[in-house]
Amino acid sequence: MKFTILSSVPNLLESPLSHSILKRAKDKGIIEINIVNIHDFGFGKYKQIDDYQYGGGAGMLIMAEPLKKALIHLEKDSKFDEIIFLTPDGEQFKQTTANSLSLKNNILLVCGHYKGIDERFRQKYITKEISIGDYVLSGGELGACIIVDAVSRIIPGVLNDETSALTDSFQDDLLAPPVYTRPEEWEKMKVPEVLLSGNFKKIDEWREKKALERTHKRRPDLLDL
Repeated sequence: MKFTILSSVPNLLESPLSHSILKRAKDKGIIEINIVNIHDFGFGKYKQIDDYQYGGGAGMLIMAEPLKKALIHLEKDSKFDEIIFLTPDGEQFKQTTANSLSLKNNILLVCGHYKGIDERFRQKYITKEISIGDYVLSGGELGACIIVDAVSRIIPGVLNDETSALTDSFQDDLLAPPVYTRPEEWEKMKVPEVLLSGNFKKIDEWREKKALERTHKRRPDLLDL
């Protein structure tokens, strides 16, 4: 699967996408991540990509034309399955969104900056708009990293144990149950006996019960779906 990220500050993306699980997935050739600088398609000597808003108001705006030039250049090789704009007014990113995107082959993530991007580019070229939460960041780069990570871990071969992603929180609209590792007793707190029993039927029942209890306590809204 290929992710292309269009950003005005590409250096922000280098470290989060170059370590741990994502690095191993890239090394295996399971995913490809291509970071593209919008400034490469800007105007004039200083590669300008932003300008003032019509109608006044604080903050600069990324112009439509550099984004269009970048898109045309990138689609010379292959068309994108989705062109996603990271924006606070997009649909909320959820596990179901990640699951759906994991079935795609070629995704472009467009990172806004300043006050965003020209509305006309959004209307003509963007196929999906995503928000990672009800707050505002300086740009879409951190959101893009979150989407790449969340989507990649579902792709077969990315995790050493593929069942791990299937038991993550939200996969079944429940939070994950408590988990424990060695030692059996720590700070006078013991691992629940059922997890040491070897009875996997009872263990599964315990985990399901605890997941339901935790979801009911911490995220009851998930049970209303």
